[in-house]
Amino acid sequence: MITGELKSKIDGLWEIFWTGGLTNPLDVIEQMTYLMFIHDLDDADNLHRKESAMLGLPYQSIFADEIAVGDRSIPGNQLKWSVFHDFPAQKMYSIMQEWVFPFIKNLHGDKESAYAKYMGDAIFKIPTPLMLDKIVTAMDEIYTQMAQLKTSDTRGDVYEYLLSKLATAGVNGQFRTPRHIIKMMVELMEPKADEIICDPACGTSGFLVAASEYLKEHRKEEVFFDRKNKEHYMNHMFYGFDMDRTMLRIGAMNMMTHEVDNPFIEYRDSLSEQNPDKEKYSLILANPPFKGSLDYDTVSPDLLKICKTKKTELLFLALFLRMLKTGGRCACIVPDGVLFGSSKAHKAIRKELVEENCLEAVISMPSGVFKPYAGVSTAILIFTKTGHGGTDQVWFYDMKADGFSLDDKRTAVKENDIPDIILRFKNREKEKDRKRTEQSFMVDKKDIVENGYDLSINKYKEIEYVPVEYPPTEEIMADLYKMEAEIAKNLDELKEMLKKEMK
Repeated sequence: MITGELKSKIDGLWEIFWTGGLTNPLDVIEQMTYLMFIHDLDDADNLHRKESAMLGLPYQSIFADEIAVGDRSIPGNQLKWSVFHDFPAQKMYSIMQEWVFPFIKNLHGDKESAYAKYMGDAIFKIPTPLMLDKIVTAMDEIYTQMAQLKTSDTRGDVYEYLLSKLATAGVNGQFRTPRHIIKMMVELMEPKADEIICDPACGTSGFLVAASEYLKEHRKEEVFFDRKNKEHYMNHMFYGFDMDRTMLRIGAMNMMTHEVDNPFIEYRDSLSEQNPDKEKYSLILANPPFKGSLDYDTVSPDLLKICKTKKTELLFLALFLRMLKTGGRCACIVPDGVLFGSSKAHKAIRKELVEENCLEAVISMPSGVFKPYAGVSTAILIFTKTGHGGTDQVWFYDMKADGFSLDDKRTAVKENDIPDIILRFKNREKEKDRKRTEQSFMVDKKDIVENGYDLSINKYKEIEYVPVEYPPTEEIMADLYKMEAEIAKNLDELKEMLKKEMK
């Protein structure tokens, strides 16, 4: 989470852009993203060099001895942030404009790659050497501050805060999913080496990055020591779609920084007919937009067959079912209204999940999870596409804390249900005997059907009332009279004391 001091430094950086003549917030965010990427490339290269040295493995740096930029051959180390940030302003500006920017635009050799596609039209817009010098100094301070927050996602947290400055932020339901929630969802789904993973509303590729990190941490040998699996991981595992080119550019850079060579990141309206994907993916991780403009006429007709509605959150659920292979799994965030909405479309999609597929879990999250950008109550749905039912029992969990305060400040706190959620989800057999008065419990499909496929936890959670015995009314009244007499006596004594003082 972003601290007050860090916010102040980012505000200062924003002010440098603003006073320097770059007043369009999207331009500021784009230029910031490019500079963060250049900084992260240097950090990643240094880290990989150290890891290779420790393991005794050869390593070819992207900042090789000589690098071709256009018709010129230049020293690669001059393109490293840690080198050029100490240069005089004019020299640093020339290197950035003439060498570094052309270098990052052509960094990926595959011209058809997502990275090449979205970096091709990248433009360096910082107007003066002095302004660049101020920006680089401010960014160094920001990175120093972020390094002290060891659990922080530097790129994501800074970008999230910058997005909050946009007047249009949230108009299309684009709120970044907190990193710890993404990580929890990935850990619940436990991606395997042969997955084909998709986020149809990928934004900055947070879910895809988290899935790649999980595989590195938990299935390193299986993925990276097997030629076929590694090739799949690099080129055929990750798919992301969005309708915001800035988001796509950031997402492509984000994946490349995390060592995924060639993810399929594409501009696409996932709900429209331009999305032909059917039964293609084995895992979908998503936090689709909950609101925003929707052209009803462009929505794919086969989605409207499942639930005829303009509500994007319902259409995306229908889309996930269409895009998943049989046996494919999904973990997605939905607003609470999806769980209990009474419209025909709401009931239809819930019935589809329960009757035609295998709904596994409903994790109810507190409303503060997306603060300060949105106060909506949300839940995580986890299901497997079967096409022929399979829901016997559904696991419900009432999350009350996520490790941060649920106000706008979102400061770290001790209370955190996430470890318990992961542990209990992976051991659901032991949950069958838990009572509905507890924080998690199982609900039979029969009960869900009888309640009109309502999936809100409050429909099934039982409140345990503890009887409290009070003394008889006469005894309470006697105590009150006694207290009143004591008060009157004390007041008289105080009155006498004041009289003596006056004399």
